[in-house]
Amino acid sequence: MTYRHSMTCRTDGIQPVAPAKWRGLEGLVGVFWDAEGQAGANAYYLSPDPRIVIFFNEVSPHIRMSNRESGFGQHDRPMTRALYVPAGVPLWTRFTSPHRFSHLDLHLHRDRLLRFLTPSVGGSVARSILRRPVEIQDVGPIATLAGLVVDEVSKPRRHAAYAESLVGSIVTGLLDIPTDEDETANGRLTQAQMNKLVSCVNASLDRRMTVAEMAEVVGLSESWFSTVFRQTTGKTPLQWQLGRRIEAAQALLVKGDLSLVDIAAQLGFCDQAHLTKVFRQVVGQTPATWRRAQASS
Repeated sequence: MTYRHSMTCRTDGIQPVAPAKWRGLEGLVGVFWDAEGQAGANAYYLSPDPRIVIFFNEVSPHIRMSNRESGFGQHDRPMTRALYVPAGVPLWTRFTSPHRFSHLDLHLHRDRLLRFLTPSVGGSVARSILRRPVEIQDVGPIATLAGLVVDEVSKPRRHAAYAESLVGSIVTGLLDIPTDEDETANGRLTQAQMNKLVSCVNASLDRRMTVAEMAEVVGLSESWFSTVFRQTTGKTPLQWQLGRRIEAAQALLVKGDLSLVDIAAQLGFCDQAHLTKVFRQVVGQTPATWRRAQASS
């Protein structure tokens, strides 16, 4: 497949220290960068195709990332050593200190990834996998594989099939491919799926996720997800999610430095009255009464 990647990329304060090295392969393009960024440097990336980024040195103390343009300070997180960015997902980065870094970018055609994954997991699961971002700090053997790909990108010595097979190993090592299907098939979510769901909901406490969105996080259909979720937790997904948001409200109430209006806004409730009503339904007390009880205990 002849493939030319396209990506919107805007950078400020980031400079290459050597010419980029790249190689086009079947359904993918590999690019190796050696660059440096100054404190305050920033960048924006958006691609219509999935991509994988693997750093060869530590970057988390120096670079922050966010999927929201205005997310720094509230919705940002440290850059990890390896990440998979699904098609159409924007990414903003910002340097907190000067840093030189090198990384491998793999731009992949979505259809190529589907053809690669479908024989092993099926088309529906493969499509769900490609929609889920992955960010890991412990790269382990993935870094070794990436180094071998860089060798073939920089100075090709073997047939393209060799580099393509290395990329396939990176894909299967990095992407979130389910391995505990038996437990789900028996009608319960796996612990890994629950951990992933908790992480996603905790990162989205300022709004209510739909059941469809939660099902997508764990790679299940909406109807099957609703069934196995209730069998796993004894609650519907929306009841459980509401409980997580009220737990977050309790944590903010204990801190004592935010008004109910502020807490309602931060957690995506319509207003203070809405928060009070839901809080009373879940906890059995109004937020104000609960806060006073905590202060006196």
